[in-house]
Amino acid sequence: MIRLVLALVFLAAPAVAQQVQPCDNAPAESIAEPWEENIASYAEGQVRVAVLDMIEPAGGALKLLVISPPRDEVGYRQCRVIQAGNGLGFYNLDFAERRAGYDPARGLTLTLPAQHYLPEDPEGGWYELSLTINQQTGEIAVQGAK
Repeated sequence: MIRLVLALVFLAAPAVAQQVQPCDNAPAESIAEPWEENIASYAEGQVRVAVLDMIEPAGGALKLLVISPPRDEVGYRQCRVIQAGNGLGFYNLDFAERRAGYDPARGLTLTLPAQHYLPEDPEGGWYELSLTINQQTGEIAVQGAK
């Protein structure tokens, strides 16, 4: 029944852009297992990225955790969660297929396949998710191209 209601919500909801949110609701136990396949580090360990599995809603349970500079006055890095929008995560993230590149003017760019839930086509909804992390300014720009 919950999946039926979820499917109806997804059908009625318009497509929403990705969102970058603070890590207020990203507990460590949500890191997808096995950890060694769902966590990566870049920039000599200054940038860490992990897949979060929030379990529910089933059609949008996965989110992307980003920990990166700049550091605050205590030394903590910023922590952000990338989600598909409206508080929902992604239906699937192909973390193993991620690619990384660095441009000194823009920062670190990560690109990976992401999937929105499409009840009429569970195998469809794939697109390319791209995020650019500027360690100097702390800006994280996210784009999704279908």
